[in-house]
Amino acid sequence: MTIKWMPHELRQDTQPSLRPDREYLERVWRHSIYPMAERLGIRIKLPNISPQPHTGLAFEGYQYALSQRQGPAYTHRMFTAFFQEERNIGELSVLTEMAEELRLGPLDFKHGLESRKYRERHRQALRHAQEEMHITVVPTVLRGSHRLEGLPSLHNFDYF
Repeated sequence: MTIKWMPHELRQDTQPSLRPDREYLERVWRHSIYPMAERLGIRIKLPNISPQPHTGLAFEGYQYALSQRQGPAYTHRMFTAFFQEERNIGELSVLTEMAEELRLGPLDFKHGLESRKYRERHRQALRHAQEEMHITVVPTVLRGSHRLEGLPSLHNFDYF
């Protein structure tokens, strides 16, 4: 099965970010995310970064990684950095450090993000995801004619 990642910022820079110590995030993680992750054997935790970071720069970094044929490795590194190591992937210094780990040419990477060279590519990818693929929630999984949106029940996940 081929996996295609599409960007979907939960909270774009123009929207307020959430705080992990508030009841909403704690409840969602306790009742939905942690049980699913445990069943799948995925080590994950609600990052104690407050407020939660905006991820526009991280997604622009993804566009750079794609240009270097490193999109999947970059995506995996961002997820582990945020959801396992509690690193703030909204900060340029953290993103640059991750790019260096991945041998992505950290100076070119940093310059690309500082100059916003990949901003339009990211915006085009967001438009495609939102307007053409109608992705409005994460996760959204498409397989053939089947569409699964949001955190699936265990039954629906097994079916998919």
